[in-house]
Amino acid sequence: MNANAPIRNTQAESELIERYEAAKGSLAGSVAVSALRDAAIGQIRDKGLPHRRVEEYKYSDLRAFMNSAAPLAEKANLDAAKAAVAAADTFGDLDRFRIVIANGAFAGDLSDTEALAAEGVTVSSITAALDTEDATLLLASPKTGPNDGVVAMNTAFVQGGIILSVKAGVDVSKPVEIVHVATSAGGQVVRNTVKVGEGANIRLLETFVGESGTGEINAVFDYTVEDKANLAATRLITGKADAARLFTTIATLGAEAEFKSLGFVAGPKFVRNQQFVNFTGEHSEAKIYGVSMAGGSDLADQTLIVDHAVPHCNSREFFKTVLDGEARGVYQGRINVAPHAQKTDGEMMTQALLLSETAEMANKPELEIFADDVICAHGATSGQMDEDLLFYLRARGIPEAEAKTLLVLAFLSEAIEEYGEEDVTEGLEQRVREWLADH
Repeated sequence: MNANAPIRNTQAESELIERYEAAKGSLAGSVAVSALRDAAIGQIRDKGLPHRRVEEYKYSDLRAFMNSAAPLAEKANLDAAKAAVAAADTFGDLDRFRIVIANGAFAGDLSDTEALAAEGVTVSSITAALDTEDATLLLASPKTGPNDGVVAMNTAFVQGGIILSVKAGVDVSKPVEIVHVATSAGGQVVRNTVKVGEGANIRLLETFVGESGTGEINAVFDYTVEDKANLAATRLITGKADAARLFTTIATLGAEAEFKSLGFVAGPKFVRNQQFVNFTGEHSEAKIYGVSMAGGSDLADQTLIVDHAVPHCNSREFFKTVLDGEARGVYQGRINVAPHAQKTDGEMMTQALLLSETAEMANKPELEIFADDVICAHGATSGQMDEDLLFYLRARGIPEAEAKTLLVLAFLSEAIEEYGEEDVTEGLEQRVREWLADH
């Protein structure tokens, strides 16, 4: 049998290909962008959606999960989008700027663009930019994993998103929330490009609200953090949804830069939150955190590749997972150290708490080190709730359900609090309590 022979497409793959051919003429993009789109859909046609025989998706078989592919969402009703954003309980009363993306398209009328411009932050739609000749840079693929199937889907169908640019030296006074709102059924394919200028500082909150609908969400966030700049990005992936939720971060760090991120997952049926971090300048630091909760038959996948391509850089990865029912958790993390990337300091830890005997956790931390003057370590643990601690709390009059809540909250809060963004800590911990109340 020829190993390179085309596969037999599933119903979902066939629907994706048919959708692309039908919409090809109306998708934004220059000639070069159209060529990228064609290549991406060709990858889906020839290789199919990511499946368990692809090493990176061994524990998260998207091809088996997607029985069909819903069409993209129609243009949003702005009044409905405004109401959905107003009703959304994302980060409570936290004072922040907001940028709204409705049904995959940038909604400038609902966004704080003028206030952000006064701060030194420009925001525009990516759709018009895709028509320019150099727009291929806006559809970048991760250096590690350039043929990722989820990113290929995004490239083929990206319908909108934003380009956000922070001027050099600007310290944005309060967090910026990028709200993705769904006002109707259908999929959303979004590409958000963020450039943080030299010496600038910004905090992002990435949230998803509105009708869950039947369509997939495929969002790519492309971050460039220039020399001596700082970016902290908090991603909130919550709500009950039967369709896949697919998120990709591509982060490129300059010299003396700092990048922090936290991916918070609770609720959807199938979530993959993958991050590709690349050091291109010396003396930079990345701190990557993850908190996942899954129950029933849900799957929560946090995947991470950190590429130390230059010397004198530090990375810390700390992930916590809580599983109940027949849920499955996945953590795949890899630290790559290039031969010339001496004085690298990388540390990775993943810990899972299983609340039932039928829950499953796949931990796969890895190191690929080709330099000899480095400090690198990884670790993984999985276990059940500590019965001695539970007995200790119950012996002091605390009801069993409340005692379990306290123990789980303490377990997850370790990552939330180490993340260090104090103004979002309370909101995240409240969502932990709400999830536990439902389970």
